[in-house]
Parts: sequence; structure tokens; C-alpha cells
Amino acid sequence: MKQVSILGATGSVGVSTLDVIANHPESFSVSALTTNKNIDILYDQCMKFRPELVVVANEDSANKFFTKFKKNANEYVPQIETGRKGLEIAASFKEAECVVAAIVGAAGLPATLAAAKAGKSILLANKEALVMSGDLLMKEARQNNSQILPLDSEHNAVFQCLPINKDQCDIEKIILTASGGPFLEKSLSEFENITPEQACAHPNWEMGKKISVDSATMMNKGLELIEACKLFDVNVKDVEIVIHPQSIVHSMVAYPDGSVLAHMAYPDMRVPIAHALAWPQRIESGVKMLNLTELSALEFFKPDFNRFPCLQLAYDALHAEQSATTVLNAANEVAVDSFLNEQIRFTDIAPVIDATLQDIEHVEIDELDVIFEKDQEARKYAERFIYDSLVRH
Repeated sequence: MKQVSILGATGSVGVSTLDVIANHPESFSVSALTTNKNIDILYDQCMKFRPELVVVANEDSANKFFTKFKKNANEYVPQIETGRKGLEIAASFKEAECVVAAIVGAAGLPATLAAAKAGKSILLANKEALVMSGDLLMKEARQNNSQILPLDSEHNAVFQCLPINKDQCDIEKIILTASGGPFLEKSLSEFENITPEQACAHPNWEMGKKISVDSATMMNKGLELIEACKLFDVNVKDVEIVIHPQSIVHSMVAYPDGSVLAHMAYPDMRVPIAHALAWPQRIESGVKMLNLTELSALEFFKPDFNRFPCLQLAYDALHAEQSATTVLNAANEVAVDSFLNEQIRFTDIAPVIDATLQDIEHVEIDELDVIFEKDQEARKYAERFIYDSLVRH
């Protein structure tokens, strides 16, 4: 029975993880669940899976959650923790063998590092952890025998296509696929009028709002590019990004002999989640088997950087010092949030990130405090840029 701690249990990845676990009660049990403030969903999850530890990061919501338990629960009341410290307790919880790191954004970084320091098997869906502090996280994982298994569909696909022993077999390159999001064929002249609702309507994947907007700008692929370089210890020139609108081929690995191995499945997060949960075994994910005869043609073509300037910005950040990727991530989070709140236009997202990257000094960083200093510096700059250059005009 594998004990699992889920950081970000009420988000799309957390919900999908619990769905897989529910179908395999003989193999998995839940030790800890966390949310920021989604206490109603969390309460239902607790009553079904009975974790020993529950964390509500937002303290006001935590008080409401505790009151809800006192009113409604009978014999079962879990240990309840709050804040960043609570998330780190869940990440290093002694009963948990593996930790699903699915908190969106920079907020998930300290807990992911805590899991690495505790030597946990980390099922990583929080790409920002590697974007902000890839070198530090991978170093902690190596020093503490913590294994990192990717949950992003693209990186999980790469992991499955890589040789078991990379030291004994060279690869030519990693090929990350991208759907291109909802605006792949939309006229560029219409981009200024794109609404948050349109940006969040992904044609293939069911995701949260922030990740959906990242997909629409292709910043998600830029973040995944950075993540791939850190996770698989490859140079940026060894990673290629191709547009694949059907989202059936999730990524590929090319070899020197001319072979290209591809991972194919219907676009459903339960596929990589089931793989990582059971690795090195395989279990049913709840997703139907791919039927090749039902598929239309599979298309692949190069991304257009004029259509997706955020992708170019990710390349620029990778070529700079480490802190540039931290700045990129922070500025993007601020810009996307402002777009979702209808303070800026869709076409303003890239200029906000570009200005922040240009004006913030980039330095080598190897400590968490320095990472958060750069993160906060970038957020403040992006917020000020939005107010001075966009909102007031």
C-alpha cells in the first residue's frame, strides 16, 4: 500500500490523481491533502479518503474548514495545519512515500523543496519549481535520494521514451509537442480583443485558468522547455518544440540511429498520473485505449514566434543567468492574473514579461531566499509597469 501526499488536491491534477487512486484502493492510500482555500471540495475529499493530515494554506479559510469539521464530522477529524509551514509539513509527512506536487505557481516551490530534502518520491506537476530553482531542486533531490517523476504530459512522455540508463545510450534530441492552444488559426489582428473566457477554453485539455492562458500564449511550452533542460540535464539546443494540434503525441525522443520514439495517448492527465504513481509498474488509468483507426491525420509544424512571443521570451531567459527564469515566471504570473481580471489585454502579456526581463538584473542563485527576492522584485516591477504603462493609459 503506497501512501500518497497530494499538494494542491483541489486543482485539476489533484482531482485526477484522486480519481486514479480511488480506482486502486488496494494499492494506494492518501496520507495528506492540501488546498489554498477550496475548503468545500477538500472537505468532500477528506470524507472519502480520510487523510491523517490536511492543510489549508489560507488561514481564514482554515478556520472555516475546522468549524465545518466540528459541525459535520463524527469520529473522523484530521490534523489540520495552515500556511507555508503546513504545506512543508505535508510535503515531508513521514507516512507518505510519494508526494504529488501540484500547487500552481511559485507558491508550490518551498513545499516541493521540502519533499526533496525529506527524500520523497516527487510526482512533479508544478513546473514553476524547476523554472524558478531547477538547479537547486535537482541538487537537493540528488543529495537526499529523492526521485522526481514528471506529471506534465510532455515530460512524462519524454521520461517514458528515454533509455533506462542514459549513460549507456546517447540521445539526439527531445521533441516537445504543443497543441498551439485555442488561437492557433485566429487572425493576429483579432488578438487584442481576446477575452479571458476565450483564452481559458482549451480545445483539448481541461485545465485551470492560469495554465489555460499559458497554453493560449504558449508560455506553458516555454516553461516546459526550461523544465525539460533542468529535469533531463540537456542543453536548450537539444530540445525542439513542434506544434501538434491533435494532442495525441505527447512528446518524442530522437536517437542517433535515426529512430524517433513517441508516446501517444488521448489527452487526459490520468495517463501520466497513473504511470508515475505505479512506476515502474503500470496500472489502469481510467482512460480508454487509443484507437488509431479513429484518429484523423496527425500534424506537426514549427511554432510561429510572431504569434507566440512568450515562447521566444522563454528562450531568451534560458540563455541568460539562472535568475532570469525566475523573473520570467514571476512576471508571467502577474501578467496572466491582470489579464484574467481584465486589467490588461491578451496582447499586453508578452510586453509586461519582456519589460521585466529587460530591466531586472539577472544573477546566479543557489539559495531559496535569493530566489524569492528575485521573484518579489520581478512581481513588483511587473505590477508597476502594468499600472504606469497600461492601466492608466
